Amino acid sequence: MKVALLPDRGVVKVAGEDARAFLHGLLSANILTLVPGAARFCALLSPQGKIFVDFIIAEAPAREGGGFFLDAPADLANPLVDKLNLYKLRSRVVVENLSEVLGVLAGWDGAGTTAIGLSYPDPRLTALGLRVMLPPHRAADAAAELGAVCVEAGEYDTHRIALGIPRGGVDFKYGDAFPHETDMDQLGGVDFAKGCYVGQEVVSRMEHRHIARTRVLPIRYQGSAPQAGEPIMSGQRQIGTMGSASAGHGLALLRIDRMADALREGEPLLVAGIAIEPFKPDWAHFAVPETVKAAE
Repeated sequence: MKVALLPDRGVVKVAGEDARAFLHGLLSANILTLVPGAARFCALLSPQGKIFVDFIIAEAPAREGGGFFLDAPADLANPLVDKLNLYKLRSRVVVENLSEVLGVLAGWDGAGTTAIGLSYPDPRLTALGLRVMLPPHRAADAAAELGAVCVEAGEYDTHRIALGIPRGGVDFKYGDAFPHETDMDQLGGVDFAKGCYVGQEVVSRMEHRHIARTRVLPIRYQGSAPQAGEPIMSGQRQIGTMGSASAGHGLALLRIDRMADALREGEPLLVAGIAIEPFKPDWAHFAVPETVKAAE
């Protein structure tokens, strides 16, 4: 097993008598059924249905003080606290940014348990492994309990990219993408059976009308890695934007219809002269053109 501290992740705590109902009324996942030891992938959306921030939420057991802990992008932890406080009104809730004292450890390619910190399986995909919120100086102790080897965060990023899992801020822009465009609907990040939450109407309409024209898709390439943020071109036409890449695999935000036209016409997809080949990950159930291969 490998473990890595993720420097891009922070931790926000939401506690108080009304915390569960408060979060359930705001977030895209069902928080009423969340229990300690499990986790949910979810997002706080704008009223227009775009992702303000996505994160993984876990609940601490009552014997350890309870409360909900949000495994979120570190650079959005303070804005997330501010936004939650804006929605708080009279709810009996306390929201804190604990990123100064807690970090996030990811573990993959193996199995194990640790009593250090708050651990939970990554709810997006089993192959992503385990995550632990803990004081960073305890990472080596947790690794020892897990029987794991500590590696650099870049190795985890390579693992994530190979599985085709998008990362906000790199593979899509916060405030500019709908959950369907970032594959949250495929990765358990949206509960379409729950009641109202911020942005629900737009997201539900996209689901029922199947109108998501843009998706993050994994891609393959050879040679040097394409740079994130570069346009993906088919001839003189931009059909998408490159995201993260490592070790021959990457992620790209693509207009599905334009990609289909290009592949049908035999046009190469290029990022700064580097050819890329999109494919459909085995966990996805959305429709793609017949010209797009499945994961091997």
